[in-house]
Amino acid sequence: MQLRGSAKALGDALAVLLVLVLPGCTPPLALDPQTPQGRAVAGLIWWFTGLCTVIWILVLLGLAFAIWRPRLVPADPLALDQRAERRSGRVVAVLIGLTGVIVIGLTVLSFAAQRQLFEPADGALTIDIVGHQWWWEVVYNSPDSSQTLTTANEIHVPVGRPVTLDLTSNDVIHSFWVPSLMGKADLIPGRHNDLTFTAEKPGIYNGSCAEFCGMQHAHMGIRVIAETPSDFEAWRRQQLRSAAPPASESAKRGEALFESSACAFCHNVSGTPASGQVGPDLTHLASRSSLAAGTLPFGRGQLAAWIADPQGIKPGAQMPDVRLAPDQLNAMLDYLMGLK
Repeated sequence: MQLRGSAKALGDALAVLLVLVLPGCTPPLALDPQTPQGRAVAGLIWWFTGLCTVIWILVLLGLAFAIWRPRLVPADPLALDQRAERRSGRVVAVLIGLTGVIVIGLTVLSFAAQRQLFEPADGALTIDIVGHQWWWEVVYNSPDSSQTLTTANEIHVPVGRPVTLDLTSNDVIHSFWVPSLMGKADLIPGRHNDLTFTAEKPGIYNGSCAEFCGMQHAHMGIRVIAETPSDFEAWRRQQLRSAAPPASESAKRGEALFESSACAFCHNVSGTPASGQVGPDLTHLASRSSLAAGTLPFGRGQLAAWIADPQGIKPGAQMPDVRLAPDQLNAMLDYLMGLK
């Protein structure tokens, strides 16, 4: 019994050690910033961590001194040592002063970091982000309505240009967070919050909702794709085009099936009668890298599984089951895979 207990204790200790060590193999993305705003957040984290570490060490040293220092037992327990009282009073006053200085210093640091995160930038590209249960609506507005485009779950931005995200929600509170690019900000129904960042180099940066928002909160991913200005402009022009017409007879049958089913009441496909606004815009669905807000990588098989059984993949999602025969499903897949 003792051997079994010792083995269990050793196993528990190793499990704890692995939990502590393995996550350290890759630094948290918030500590690997790729934007000036991300560096402001990382700097704040390091300042707070360093200062709290120093305070913790000093507290332990003070505790050790209080425990192990020699004590003289006075003859009269009720007698006051005036010198000791004055010394203790000075120590307490110094500690209170240091506490005030620390609180004020951290407040100034926080204010400076938040100012960099939320201060408007001249010439910024403004993108509206609307949180839904459980996906992100992404709208690139323009004074010319023909140049406004809507996509979902992926944000393309040009490198070197400030980007301001206008954040709101149409159902519950969400929180937008791409750790390596910026701090986090809440999306609140009826209110607009802003986040500004400037991507410094091309890359793909993953984020997620950081506020519990319901059953599928963990499957509400966001992806920011930073591109050169020329690549971003090419992507924008492509996204402004209407949906590509079906290229085969099977795809044409799929288009007709899509437009005559409940799909057209929930999703918009530019240039077709499908004009639903409940779910993500599907005009260029096949140009995206994932499905269901990052739950699945994009591919024909994954798309088939998502259409056939969305509740099995993302329980509680607003997408209903669409009952399709195998030949109907294949026809719809031919149509949707052509929406690039």
